[in-house]
Amino acid sequence: MKKQLIAWLMAASMANAQEWKPVQGRIMTPWAETLKADSVLQEHPRPQFERGTSWKNLNGLWNYALTPRNAGRPASWAGKILVPFAIESALSGVGKTVGKDQLLWYQQSFTLPSDSKGKKVLLHFGAVDWQSEIYINGQLVLKHEGGFDPFSMDISPYLKKTKQQEIVVKVWDPTDEGPQPRGKQVRKPEGIWYTPVTGIWQTVWLETVPGTYLSNIRQTPDIDAQTLTLQTTVVNPLAGDQVKFSAMKDGAVVAETEAEPGATAVLKVPSPELWSPDKPFLYDLRVSIVRKGKAVDEVKSYFAMRKISVAKDQAGTQRMMLNNKFLFHYGPLDQGWWPDGLYTAPSDAALRFDVEKTKEMGFNMIRKHIKVEPARWYYHCDKLGIMVWQDMPSGDLGNHWEIRPGIFGRQTDKQRSPESEGYYRKEWNAIMDALHNVPSIVVWVPFNEAWGQFKTKEITEWTMEKDPSRLVNSASGGNFELTGHIIDLHNYPDPVMPEPVYFGEKQVIVLGEFGGLGLPVDGHVWQQKDNWGYQTFKTAGELFKRYDSYMEKMEQLIRHGLSAAVYTQTTDVEIETNGLMTYDRKVFKNPVEAFFKAHQRLYRPGLVKFP
Repeated sequence: MKKQLIAWLMAASMANAQEWKPVQGRIMTPWAETLKADSVLQEHPRPQFERGTSWKNLNGLWNYALTPRNAGRPASWAGKILVPFAIESALSGVGKTVGKDQLLWYQQSFTLPSDSKGKKVLLHFGAVDWQSEIYINGQLVLKHEGGFDPFSMDISPYLKKTKQQEIVVKVWDPTDEGPQPRGKQVRKPEGIWYTPVTGIWQTVWLETVPGTYLSNIRQTPDIDAQTLTLQTTVVNPLAGDQVKFSAMKDGAVVAETEAEPGATAVLKVPSPELWSPDKPFLYDLRVSIVRKGKAVDEVKSYFAMRKISVAKDQAGTQRMMLNNKFLFHYGPLDQGWWPDGLYTAPSDAALRFDVEKTKEMGFNMIRKHIKVEPARWYYHCDKLGIMVWQDMPSGDLGNHWEIRPGIFGRQTDKQRSPESEGYYRKEWNAIMDALHNVPSIVVWVPFNEAWGQFKTKEITEWTMEKDPSRLVNSASGGNFELTGHIIDLHNYPDPVMPEPVYFGEKQVIVLGEFGGLGLPVDGHVWQQKDNWGYQTFKTAGELFKRYDSYMEKMEQLIRHGLSAAVYTQTTDVEIETNGLMTYDRKVFKNPVEAFFKAHQRLYRPGLVKFP
């Protein structure tokens, strides 16, 4: 029997391999070259909310079809698509563009997890771009709008008693012809605008839970009070239920408390070990629903004790502080795109690679640019010790601007429709909720370079009110308001800064983008000609000489009042060749060690003096 099972599994694996292969003609990362269709992104997708083994990964080959937008469910399927890679990507095995006039359909049959009897079954999507409808066994369960936020549903009422169940997903995505947040996706990629991403692009998975279960935990550290404030959402609590919180360090419990479901709990963390890029310490957290002395549901998580704030230096200029000490933030602009998977990294190792190499190059921060990553990317930042500035993906970049006086002369705010405003507000709120517990995120960035920027003061102050535990950079390189914690200038290629005498008393001064030094590397480019950088070099040596001179100037700017800078960028992306490494992650344009050495001058003690 065992031999028959092994033979069947081998046959199924061979069938999958024969049904799928990447679209040819595109450069590939090393991880894509060894990718297997039956083992895609198998790691637990939510490291801060794990229930152990009571989950089932649904990534793999699904049926797909494209139909006109007004059509119903297709009568037949066009072929196989590898989930969770967007249909436009090489790794999907399809490589087709969809557009606003078509629907993308997915279909898959599945069996329930082995421990599902007597339990509820939840279906989770990491992200689907953009409007999706989820059907289980022919019944509509949920309609979701948002391309960057995770969503879940209880599918228990829709399940059949038979072994096989069916899921169908219907997707519509107008890319840049709609008012929704869509980041850098455009119908006609060029310059700094990239290939569309349509459909499922993060892990799909099932989870079994008891009748009463935890659906969310919200945690906020306070290092000054030595506390962690916790709030839970519990589904179907019973009278007398308690939620128990246990914080652990190196396996030993260091703090415990209890609260009623939904109530706020305060966990006292004595003499907390603080999280920083130099020492990214994480506490383990166990959260249980306790009924009559027995845990009926339990979730494993983690947290960090860290604080991001501002304080004036000796000259009266506002500075960015980590754990009540000045630390210059320096990191790359990270687009999070892949030549083979577009929005989706080919493996968790690939996802970790970018963060790991960023740290090895001596950066302590990443600006996640106009995109939201899967939860595991933030987990790697938490573990490795990289601070994150999180952008809101932009959208609705069309006409209809309002001219008004501004800090640097005439400025504009976009006049967005109520529908467009609604999509922005709903998704930014959902993104902030989904990422609230991530300790590495220290700055929220609602707008970038006036791309769809609207009601700047209102949105900034709403963001600050929603999350007082982080700083808010209202408009990175955009239309500035004297609100929020930060004033952020973009300049290419040289590093510069706003003048502290005008802004430094009220806001932290940062250089949100600079650099963009380009170097195309033959055999590792998206296309053979018409590649570009903000300034292109012929040799790696020439490029690094210029870069190193920027670090020399940066040291002077820090003394003058600069608190942070962002270099463009981590990797080449499509026709942009201004990355520290090539788009396929196979070539570092200069040695990692050289960058590390160049950056150490930015963190020297004594560059900034405080009263």
